[in-house]
Amino acid sequence: MPQITSTDEFQNIFDIDANLNRLVQNIELLNYINPLNIQGEKKQFFSAKYNYDPQFKYPKINFNGYKLHRLFFSQRLERIENEAIRQLYEDVIYEYSGLIECIETINHGRKFYFNSLKSFGTPTEKQIDNAKFILRFDDSDFDEEMLPIYSADEAVDFFKDYSKRYDFKYKIKLSTNLSAAAMVLNNTQTLVLSKNHKFSLNQLKVLTNHEIGVHMVTTFNGLSQPLKVFSNGFPNNVETQEGLAVYSEYMSGCLTMKRLKELAYRVIAVDTLNKGYSFADTFDLLFSQYKLNRDKAFAIALRVHRGGGFTKDHQYLSGIHRVYNYAKSGGDLDVLLTGKVNMDYIDTISEIQNLGLAISSKYYTDAYMTNDNSNKNLDFILKSLK
Repeated sequence: MPQITSTDEFQNIFDIDANLNRLVQNIELLNYINPLNIQGEKKQFFSAKYNYDPQFKYPKINFNGYKLHRLFFSQRLERIENEAIRQLYEDVIYEYSGLIECIETINHGRKFYFNSLKSFGTPTEKQIDNAKFILRFDDSDFDEEMLPIYSADEAVDFFKDYSKRYDFKYKIKLSTNLSAAAMVLNNTQTLVLSKNHKFSLNQLKVLTNHEIGVHMVTTFNGLSQPLKVFSNGFPNNVETQEGLAVYSEYMSGCLTMKRLKELAYRVIAVDTLNKGYSFADTFDLLFSQYKLNRDKAFAIALRVHRGGGFTKDHQYLSGIHRVYNYAKSGGDLDVLLTGKVNMDYIDTISEIQNLGLAISSKYYTDAYMTNDNSNKNLDFILKSLK
């Protein structure tokens, strides 16, 4: 591994990297996209016999978007001599500019949806076909591990116990305003768990491998890098990061057909935004046509309709597809764990490492060490995706 270079030779890169680091501190989209009144609106939606458009409220924005845009685009990128690195920072600036527009237009209907499209895209026909292919498989095997019997406090203990295998320290917070069972806030190194959620043993295994084994691992690997871009995130890193996280579920043997189908339902749900469905329409498709129970149908509809149409969720399935193929063909997973990176920039990461401006991953996802998956159906499906 090359030695870390002194900053003198690459001072322009470090200066721009530090400037961007200061600017991005408030742009954590997940801080703003989770509604504050989920439980009340869910109650009203159910009591109105699913014929009501939930009116979600969102956290207030604590930055001046216009000013931030101006500061981002005032960076003197022409001072970076290395072409690949200059291109990376240019892509990063456009990415953050897009995220600012996303945050500023939360709860502005289609305006937010179009900004979300710019940042996260929407499923292709091929990805929709993959989702429908997965939904043809049976997931009805009963397993005691699937029973939701653990409280949020018990989940906290489970996470703490699991985390002993890594020596990094992070905060755990319980919240009632969460549209997922758990999430990691990268900029504050915080794991947030849903306070009212009942967890099954399988879900706890899934979440620990997903949230700690990958999202926290890449958070702390990013923080150990000389350049902050690894911690703040490469452009369009969601697909790679979520792909790595679901691959960790697969390798640790806790990915189930039920979970894979949930990722497929998310693709179908994101596609309904493209078709102009209302919240109630998306819910009805999942509940009436796909026969999901009403809590699950509501949760998925909420995830994709929050903000005005949030398209990020289709990237979990395309992510596991890409990471699975990459790993099976002998790809180096270490390079993808160096921070919040995107596999499209593997060559750039190698170049940054060769210049001595980045190190190998300090932490490695232990689920990747051995393949504990014993579900032949999962292998068949993941190999068959187009």
